Amino acid sequence: MNNKITVWFLALGCIWFTSCHKKHLSKGTTRPTLDSSFVVKDSSKTDSVVANSVAPVTVKEVAFDYLLTKSKFSFRSSTQDFDNTNVNIRIKKDSLIWLSVTGVGFEVARGLITPDSIVFVDKFHKEYFVFTYAQLSKQYNFDLNFKLLQSIIIGNLPFAPTADTKVLKENDFVVLHQENARIILDNYIDEKNLKLQKLKAVEVPTKNTFVLNYEDFKEVNGFLFPFGSLINLDVQSQKDKQFYQTTMRIKHNKVELASKNPGFPFSIPSSYTRKR
Repeated sequence: MNNKITVWFLALGCIWFTSCHKKHLSKGTTRPTLDSSFVVKDSSKTDSVVANSVAPVTVKEVAFDYLLTKSKFSFRSSTQDFDNTNVNIRIKKDSLIWLSVTGVGFEVARGLITPDSIVFVDKFHKEYFVFTYAQLSKQYNFDLNFKLLQSIIIGNLPFAPTADTKVLKENDFVVLHQENARIILDNYIDEKNLKLQKLKAVEVPTKNTFVLNYEDFKEVNGFLFPFGSLINLDVQSQKDKQFYQTTMRIKHNKVELASKNPGFPFSIPSSYTRKR
């Protein structure tokens, strides 16, 4: 598959946890100058959460049957740097995520993500890839699942609160703190609009960190929807045990919530070669 297309798909799925990222900079090292739209809080810093519990909150989530977007994707690492790649996204809630990437006037790739598998078709090179979450989680040393990928796009909580969820207060946010054997997850809820504003996940064994900031909220069918997502990854390489960093942005130009099936056309021509 074309390297740029591969990076785009894997990054959107939180799959770009690999050693080719930009090496994590130590204290005192000057970071390369980035466009302001890519500047995020260093995920290696520990947030100072006020250790007092507060009353639970009801998060205002987006309800939908089908969701359609026209979006642009940007990516930055030491080996890749591209802006505003066009992508159309269609989602059937909890079932399908369909992706179509276009180049200069034509479609170059298409993807279909289900709760069981991830399939990408590279039309330019006439190749296709099939992944399972178990394969990717093992390869990139980070737990991946459909629910997480869906929540990244729509801005809903990836995991519903349980009796073990701690509710804390930090500045203007209510923080839903969730833990299991592998992941520590903090969901930052804006006190004013009760929307998920930030998501921070830290994998316990590796300290790999995923930080997602939502921005540019606009009303869609009565729901506040984040038209911008800014993603920062700090991931430890399995080869040299160093941390590497990647930054991504998703910007939606148009978002539509629909009740009728928009169609999810997807096929793999028999002449295409499966790549591994």
